Amino acid sequence: MTFEKKITVKLSGDAHSRIDETPDEQFYKIPRFVTHIDTGAIDAVTELYRKRIPVDTVVLDLMSSWISHYPEDVNYHRVVGLGMNARELARNKQLDEWFVHDLNSQPDLPFRPNEFDACTICVSFDYLIQPITVLQELGRVLKKNGVLIITYSNRVFETKATTAWLSLSEQDRKYLIRTYLQESEVFADIEFLDCSPVTGDPLYAMIAIAN
Repeated sequence: MTFEKKITVKLSGDAHSRIDETPDEQFYKIPRFVTHIDTGAIDAVTELYRKRIPVDTVVLDLMSSWISHYPEDVNYHRVVGLGMNARELARNKQLDEWFVHDLNSQPDLPFRPNEFDACTICVSFDYLIQPITVLQELGRVLKKNGVLIITYSNRVFETKATTAWLSLSEQDRKYLIRTYLQESEVFADIEFLDCSPVTGDPLYAMIAIAN
């Protein structure tokens, strides 16, 4: 699906400030064994992954939790999770290995160049305060032509989402993500998909290919 408008979001100096500026380590200290989107939206995420992530590949689940929404009947060569809570990650049966890592304090990824074939970020991109740096790191650890899938909905922890995210409408947030992808200068073929089910939570996806 193409973008309706040729918009580049102009970021203000406080674009990545948040209502709650306490360390994220404190906020995510207590595990949350809940789903942040409803069943229909989760099914949409799973179906998108089924279509866009090749089988038998190495996948990075960035900003991971206790569930990754990958299709259970698809075999990936290796799935690595990176998230904020050890108890949540340890419970995730779809991960072959995992790391606790705070991207907002350490945006550098603890992985080798060209290590992954695909990366997913599920309904959590809105919490990144250094999104361009993180995207540039993803450009480093993804193989050439590796796929990045960013999904988002209208659910959010408002106190931890960035000012830039909260200031935009649900429909215009795709332009913010596209702006970050373009400014990172490591992704091409940026695509937007509305994957929303007929009822329930909306589900949107931004897909880009690593240069």
